[in-house]
Amino acid sequence: MATNKTIIVKDTSIGILSSTQDYLSLTDIARYKDISNTDSIIQNWLLNRNTIELLGFWETMYNTDFKPLEFEGFRKQAGLNSFVMTPKKWIETTRAIGIISKSGRYGGTYAHKDIAFEFASWISIEFKLYIIKEFQRLKEDEIERLNLSWNLQRTLAKVNYTIHTDAIKENLIPKELTKQQIGFVYANEADMLNVALFGITAKEWREANPNTEGNVRDAAQIEQLVVLSNMESINALLIHQGAEQGERIKQLNSTAITQMKSLVANSSFKKLR
Repeated sequence: MATNKTIIVKDTSIGILSSTQDYLSLTDIARYKDISNTDSIIQNWLLNRNTIELLGFWETMYNTDFKPLEFEGFRKQAGLNSFVMTPKKWIETTRAIGIISKSGRYGGTYAHKDIAFEFASWISIEFKLYIIKEFQRLKEDEIERLNLSWNLQRTLAKVNYTIHTDAIKENLIPKELTKQQIGFVYANEADMLNVALFGITAKEWREANPNTEGNVRDAAQIEQLVVLSNMESINALLIHQGAEQGERIKQLNSTAITQMKSLVANSSFKKLR
């Protein structure tokens, strides 16, 4: 996980760790109440029986490695004067995943958004509502960016499509072929590009991904679609030059390798993901 997102709530910056799930910084949320005693605030929250039950029930729902017996032990002790709990103790004893402790530059205690919102509610109901509002705004912005990225992918896939198909039509398709035979020629050339770039035919990709919608090109990364667009242009030129398919696929594969290395190393394309 890496901190790549931040929301500002009532002048308080709250970091978010993201991978497949979003984890909000409890340390940052606690700063809203007392900037100097964030660890104590989190530990006081963990002493509450309701908190322990919340954490335990969440882990029971989402964590197959969770230790329920250890949870029950903490649940019985919670609220007693002798009860002591820290994030590290909870994580190590129960194998919890809903809360994580992180050291280093983005150090602190983080919790899954379900848990973080409850912690924020314990801090301040009003503050919780503002956090939810800003978090929703962040997710809406992400959806817009993803839609933009998808549209860009579709556009890149079409850039040199006409040039490529015209070259096939003018040089590889005899006039006496049927529509079915013509379709086979186009598909054959498209699959040659698939093999040169992805190392797999469209049929092989479908067989390997039976539950995935779309095709191998729909699943491609932006960098791959950029290279594919370039390869269509190059293949069109090679077709006009009369190069045989065996020679063309070698040149196209070499081009794909060279260009992918260049684009993957280019940070501007990483930002588009």
